[in-house]
Amino acid sequence: MASPLLKVAVRGLSRCIRYTTLRAFSSSPIPSSVWKLGRLNHVAIAVPDLEKATALYRDVLGAQVSATLPLPEHGVSTVFVELGNTKLELLHPLGEKSPIAGFLQKNKSGGMHHICIEVDDIKAAILDLKAKNIRMLSAEPRIGAHGKPVMFLHPKDCDGVLVELEEA
Repeated sequence: MASPLLKVAVRGLSRCIRYTTLRAFSSSPIPSSVWKLGRLNHVAIAVPDLEKATALYRDVLGAQVSATLPLPEHGVSTVFVELGNTKLELLHPLGEKSPIAGFLQKNKSGGMHHICIEVDDIKAAILDLKAKNIRMLSAEPRIGAHGKPVMFLHPKDCDGVLVELEEA
């Protein structure tokens, strides 16, 4: 049985997945065999206190957690919680201009920020999704926390869910 969090993530992706699934029938310039949607890489949770959240998953729940990784180019500090089949990414603002700072101003106790799904060819995925009127939050992919190219899809085009694509 799928977890409730996974059900929410899948439900929130309905539009993006529908477009991906139907791309073989579209007039997109990218053939359907060029890129594939892969596994759920992680669910990101914005937290107001990174040390406290890390301690919860490590000390109370017994999970393996990574060291804190500052990512100044993304405006966040991050900790990954290993879950076996996927990960949780704990996000905390790095500076006042961090997008996570804005999120936490609206959601004082934190909450789910985005989901990350792997793709086998991020450049082909971006071209295909742009052709299907899915907006991107940046002009080009950037290097993410795993050292791989990532791109965020606009939540208004993905049923309110901020979706991060990461090249596998």
